[in-house]
Amino acid sequence: MAEHTKQMQRFNVGEDSPVFDGLYQFCQASSGGSIGGAVKLNKGQADVAINWAGGLHHAKKCEASGFCYANDIVLAILELLKHHKRVLYIDIDIHHGDGVEEAFYTTDRVLTVSFHKFGEYFPGTGDVKDVGASQGKYYSINFPLKDGMDDSSYQSNFKPVIARIMQCYQPGAIVLQCGADSLAGDRLGCFNLSINGHAECVRFVLAQKVPTLILGGGGYTIRNVARCWTFETAVVLGEEISNELPYNDYYEYYGPDYRLHIPASNMENLNPPEHLEKLKTKIFEHIKQWQPAPNVQMQHAPPDAVMGDEAADDDADPDERFSQRAADSSIEHPAEFYDMKAGE
Repeated sequence: MAEHTKQMQRFNVGEDSPVFDGLYQFCQASSGGSIGGAVKLNKGQADVAINWAGGLHHAKKCEASGFCYANDIVLAILELLKHHKRVLYIDIDIHHGDGVEEAFYTTDRVLTVSFHKFGEYFPGTGDVKDVGASQGKYYSINFPLKDGMDDSSYQSNFKPVIARIMQCYQPGAIVLQCGADSLAGDRLGCFNLSINGHAECVRFVLAQKVPTLILGGGGYTIRNVARCWTFETAVVLGEEISNELPYNDYYEYYGPDYRLHIPASNMENLNPPEHLEKLKTKIFEHIKQWQPAPNVQMQHAPPDAVMGDEAADDDADPDERFSQRAADSSIEHPAEFYDMKAGE
C-alpha cells in the first residue's frame, strides 16, 4: 500500500486525468483507431473514417490533461501529413482544442479551428487573439463563445468560417473532432445545441468532398453522447434512422421518452448577434493575412503506419528500415525539417 500510494502521488494528475486500470490499453485503442483511420484515408481505401474512441484533444507531448492521456488527433494528423500538403483540423467540442493547437502552432501545414466556450472555463485558452506563431502565424483560428449557444447562432458562424477556410486554404484532408459536450443538457457543458444542430456541422464538412477523419471527444451526459454519435454515424452513411429507439439492454437509460433526439433547453443565449459578427469579422481579417495556400514540395512519402495484421499483407520488404533522419527529410518546407550540411 505504501508503494502504491507513492506511485499514485508521482503519476496521478489530479482529478481531471486519473489513473485507471487498462489506461495503457485504452490509449493504444484510442490512438490506434485514429492512426488507422488516417492510414485508410492515405491509401484511398475510404473517403471517411470514424473513431468515436478518439478525439482526446487536451493531451500534450509531455502532459496528460482533461481526461486525455495520448493525443490521438496529433498522431493521426502526422500520419496524414505523409501524403497531404495541408490538413484542416476542426473542433466542435465545447472545450478549446489546446493540445492540437499547441502541437501545430508554428506550422502552416496544419490549420486548427476551434469553436468553444471561453472565459473562466477549462482549459482557459483559445482567445480569438491566439493566431499561431512563426511560420504558423494566422494558421490557428479560435472562435470563443459564451453560454447558451443554440443551433441557429452556431451554424450562422460555423458555415461561413469553414466555407472561407476551404476556399482559401484548400486542405488535402480534414480531421473533425465531434465532442458531444456542446449539446444541450451536458453535465459539464453550457451550450444549447440539439443533436441535429451538432450533426449539421458533420454534414457541412462532408459536403466539402475531402477525405475526412471523424473523431469523438468530450461528452458527460452519457446517454446523449450515445444518441449523438449514433445519429452522426447514420449521417456519414447517408441513412435515415427512426427517432423511436429500439428495445435494447440499455433501454431504461433513455426514459422517459425513449427517443433518439433530445429537446433543446430554454436557457438564454448570451451570444448577441453583433458580438458574433465582430468575432467573425476578426477571423476573416486573420484569413486575409494568409499568403496563397502554402505550397509544400513533397518527395517520397514515409512509410505508412502498419496496423495490426496488415503487416502480414504489406508488400513492402519487412526487413527494410528507414532511418528517422530519412523520414524527417522527406518533406521539404521552411517550417519543417531540413538536411544539415557536412560539418554543421
